[in-house]
Amino acid sequence: MRDGLCRRSGQFGVLAVSMLTAWAATGVEETAQETGVSGGPSFVTESGLDLDAVVAYFEDLYRSDSSIAEAELTVTKPGRTRSLDMKMWTRGTEKALVVIQGPPREKGMATLKVGDNLWNYMPRIHRTIRIPSSMMQSSWMGSDFTNDDVVRESSFRDDYTHELVGKSEAPSGWLIRFHAKPDVVGLWNRLDLVVDEDGTIPIQAQFFDRRDELARSMYWSDVKVFSGRPIPSRLTLIPEDEEGNRTVMAYKSVVFNADVPDAMFSLSELEQSR
Repeated sequence: MRDGLCRRSGQFGVLAVSMLTAWAATGVEETAQETGVSGGPSFVTESGLDLDAVVAYFEDLYRSDSSIAEAELTVTKPGRTRSLDMKMWTRGTEKALVVIQGPPREKGMATLKVGDNLWNYMPRIHRTIRIPSSMMQSSWMGSDFTNDDVVRESSFRDDYTHELVGKSEAPSGWLIRFHAKPDVVGLWNRLDLVVDEDGTIPIQAQFFDRRDELARSMYWSDVKVFSGRPIPSRLTLIPEDEEGNRTVMAYKSVVFNADVPDAMFSLSELEQSR
């Protein structure tokens, strides 16, 4: 059986952190110009929507051979909000390095992903910890994302069937429903995705667990242009079982197909002084 946890970041891989491991920036900053339109192709046809084209476009929206990015992760819990400035490097869907740049208390904390392996570096104790399978459902960096979100990558085309439900009113767009295939083992039984009127920009996704109960919701907003590509720069994850919790990932810069050496994704790089 295949293990199919639905995420992009991104590639969701940021869905959810495939969001995280799909993007990443060095000192190079690109101007992100706000745009009121998707800027991508339109998949609207006379009969409705070219569904296969929409799913393929969505799955590859944040993907590139490599990337470098800077982002702010804001975690809100009842009575408390904390923000982390992050820098990320990726190569494909298999390798990612995330380094916390601020605030001072968390500066230097880092996460390395290589395939299905995940390590965290804790600068205060100068120690690297490999995340065991028993901790995969634990929180990543105190957010609503889990360690498992960071590691796993599912394919909407390979692991799920999809159907066009029709037009969505709230939010306005098209509603696409994904069902996990029988041979796929994972957290999500169903995913309801709403894309914009052209079928190019994701707006909202709702994740349903194996009991078919709503477990969490993802929202995309603030479309900007990075490396010539219009994408939502703000992603909001809200768990349904923890009232008042939310995690927001806001991208400040993204360079797609950047020059990222393979040596970046090593334990020595993870542990180096920053």
